[in-house]
Amino acid sequence: MKILVVGGGGREHAIIKSLKKSPRVTEIFAAPGNGGIAADAVCTGIGAKDLEAITNFARENAIDFAVVAPDDPLVLGAVDLLEAAGIPCFGPNKAAAILEGSKVFSKDLMKKYNIPTAEYRVFDDMAEALKYLETAPIPTVVKADGLALGKGVTVAMTREEAVEAVKSCMEDKIFGDSGSHIVIEEFLTGPEVSVLSFTDGNVVIPMVSSMDHKRVGDGDTGPNTGGMGTIAPNPYYTEEVARQCMETIFLPTMRAMNAEGRTFKGCLYFGLMLTEKGPKVIEYNCRFGDPETQVVLPLLESDLLTVMEATTQGKLAETPVKFSDKSACCVVLASNGYPKKYESGYPITIPADLDAEVFVAGAKLDGGVLKTSGGRVLGVTALGDTLEEAIEKAYAQAANVKFENAYCRRDIGARALQAREALK
Repeated sequence: MKILVVGGGGREHAIIKSLKKSPRVTEIFAAPGNGGIAADAVCTGIGAKDLEAITNFARENAIDFAVVAPDDPLVLGAVDLLEAAGIPCFGPNKAAAILEGSKVFSKDLMKKYNIPTAEYRVFDDMAEALKYLETAPIPTVVKADGLALGKGVTVAMTREEAVEAVKSCMEDKIFGDSGSHIVIEEFLTGPEVSVLSFTDGNVVIPMVSSMDHKRVGDGDTGPNTGGMGTIAPNPYYTEEVARQCMETIFLPTMRAMNAEGRTFKGCLYFGLMLTEKGPKVIEYNCRFGDPETQVVLPLLESDLLTVMEATTQGKLAETPVKFSDKSACCVVLASNGYPKKYESGYPITIPADLDAEVFVAGAKLDGGVLKTSGGRVLGVTALGDTLEEAIEKAYAQAANVKFENAYCRRDIGARALQAREALK
């Protein structure tokens, strides 16, 4: 089968490497792909948001199955266009992708169907939002309604920070139209858990839980990033918590979307906070997370293509989905200075005998040489029988990957190890 994967980051590289394991896959194309992905797929260079070009390419090249990975093309309706062209596609259609495309929609859905989440208010007038903040509980959370490259959320620890966040969204328009509407919500406390899930609209099959590390610096300091590393499974996500989430969040979300005529098929990401009052939804994403995918898919033992087809065809109930009981750790190597100013264009050396998976996010081929081209350059993922083994191996192997001004956090997984000890 000929497969097309839309996207060009580390997440897409992980998806492509997992799909390559399927004996039925003969060729994989990426749109646009990147310099590292080029080792595993044919990179078309077509932008992920150029839906017309993607659809034309898929039709002209007789693509048998497509996977739309990033949020933007999903929210814009890439799946609808591909399916209308007769190409089976993994991912939610435009009507369902609104679950991530609009924070206001998702919060109102949870309120309507009693799905546990933070208390909130919605504003489309800046003066009203600022007036509300005069007496609102602090800390608070300010969210742009639409997509904002994962940067549209501000956890405001002071009233001044909250005011600044509102003005940045609504007055300065730093997120464009995405900030015209905002959500101001209750600040929740507790351990965070990421749970990706396969769903065909009726059956929900959670993948291995994971823990992301968003801050750029050790000890969770510094600005937020796209993610500096992940581990799986997340020790906080116990069997009891998993049961609660299935009963109070996962299945109710599916039923709610069905009731709204927006049946969700694909990968639904649940960002959860385990509060004293039980698990609550922080956010939904309508696709695989990045870099959570880089630790979750290496643990998948089932054929990813078969699972994705079952999701698209509504046959998950009869499709085995098996994950390894090992642990995984992904250490992200970034360009020093990220997420602010950084330099790129440096050659990358990856040993051929590296005993780990490398998922490339920000690199390009220049005269046949792989060079850095982004803030997050690549992720090194290792598996182990224990979490300690996975972490130790990931760091040991990451040390063998070289490029000038490489930077990584040194404490990926430390919080998970502490949590595991505390939970004993």
